[in-house]
Amino acid sequence: MRKYELMIVFSTEEDKFKAASEAVRSVLANFGASIDKEESYGDRDLTYVINKQKRGRFVLFTVSANPAKITEIEGQFKLTNNLLKWLFVKIED
Repeated sequence: MRKYELMIVFSTEEDKFKAASEAVRSVLANFGASIDKEESYGDRDLTYVINKQKRGRFVLFTVSANPAKITEIEGQFKLTNNLLKWLFVKIED
């Protein structure tokens, strides 16, 4: 298991945010990843419009996951509604 930082930009609408947040937790759990820490950065203006949205809710997760499963997790994120963007970054030991 490797440690990653996962930054996700969610929709700012509360009901869509909650549904997408639960979907992210479910996808990570299904692939054997664990969330070590979750930090909200709040709602912010986006640099450019994404899916007709000008604002997004930024959340940073610290995740322990199998490196071979990252591409599969990202594939599931593509199918999840209300996720505007996401990025995995490996944390160096």
